[in-house]
Amino acid sequence: MENVWFHVDMDAFYASVEQLDHKELRGKPVIVGGHSNRGVVAACSYEARDFGVHSAMPIFMAKRLCPQALYVTPRMNRYSEVSRNIISILKTFSPHVQQISIDEAFLDMSGTRRLFGIPRECGAALKKKVYDETGLIISVGIGSSKLIAKLASDYDKPNGLCRVSKNREIDFIDSIALKKIPGIGRIMLVQLEKYGIDSPGKLRTYTLDHLQRLFGETSGDFLYNVCRGSDPGMYAEESKSRSISNETTFESDTFDIAVIRSYLLSLSHQVAYRMIEQKVHSFTVAVKLRLDDFSLVSGQLTTESPFLSAEEIYHAAKSLVDTKWDRKRAVRLVGVGLNNVQDGEYSPQQTLFEDPLYSKKRAVEKVVSSLITEGKPLQKATSMSVRKKQG
Repeated sequence: MENVWFHVDMDAFYASVEQLDHKELRGKPVIVGGHSNRGVVAACSYEARDFGVHSAMPIFMAKRLCPQALYVTPRMNRYSEVSRNIISILKTFSPHVQQISIDEAFLDMSGTRRLFGIPRECGAALKKKVYDETGLIISVGIGSSKLIAKLASDYDKPNGLCRVSKNREIDFIDSIALKKIPGIGRIMLVQLEKYGIDSPGKLRTYTLDHLQRLFGETSGDFLYNVCRGSDPGMYAEESKSRSISNETTFESDTFDIAVIRSYLLSLSHQVAYRMIEQKVHSFTVAVKLRLDDFSLVSGQLTTESPFLSAEEIYHAAKSLVDTKWDRKRAVRLVGVGLNNVQDGEYSPQQTLFEDPLYSKKRAVEKVVSSLITEGKPLQKATSMSVRKKQG
């Protein structure tokens, strides 16, 4: 049976959700992120990208490139809600859906041809169903491995549908610039250029042993595989132990701790809302950083009291990153999770020393989560939070 993988990418996700919810933003350059010059771009619309704006870019630079842009404060709970809706649609096409970030997922579509037709027809049907039910556009890449599917989804964005057949994978890889291959960041590109390597074809002229001597064992093995269209295992699924996690891959590798911390905060909120929704609790926070050479830095912190609010999770995650990351290599992916998740909500009465500040914030988060579940407008949740602070 032929392996068939779909990679689904929710095009310009945060900005697209804002344009969906606010008609006045449609067709205009939209930047989701902080308004002050010290902030960073969390996401931007394709209209803004035409001016050179991209995620993780400092706001002051985005303002120079696109002074007419419209700025929107991120609404992570709304994006999480829409993401869950789309993932539920994906699960009607395949029982094996691997969500790798809030706006990306892989589907194992092997053996589904009798149900949905040939892969391209199935991909078109999936795109149509997502649009009909959510109003959002997705790109779908189809290939025999996760790597090829991931590259294919990015090939014809936005609103793309690209199928790479088994016997055309090398030709497809050769049509892609090295900088477009996941895992080859800015620093690695500079290193490759030192040896005159400026294309996947030239990279294939190097043996595995030679690449490992030049770039190290991990990076050498990675480079040897990706230029041949072989999946180096970058999207391997984690163990099935009980955990809740979310992660984000940056468009550009970054050393900027402010950028990383802003994503840690948003990921902590996503994890906290999932914890509340599933009525579980955990005593262990975990973080992971995928670096520009594709090596992995990870760590976890276990405490005697459970993590019950987004802010508690964030402070633990921030401390772990400060401890584990030496800042010698740029970061391409950041993830936050709760490990050893246990069933049941944890009552504050079970905690000997309850922090009243965290308790209040947890109460607000539970209200927001309940409104999301009931499908009520999230603006009401935001105003309720403000009133609680004022009261």
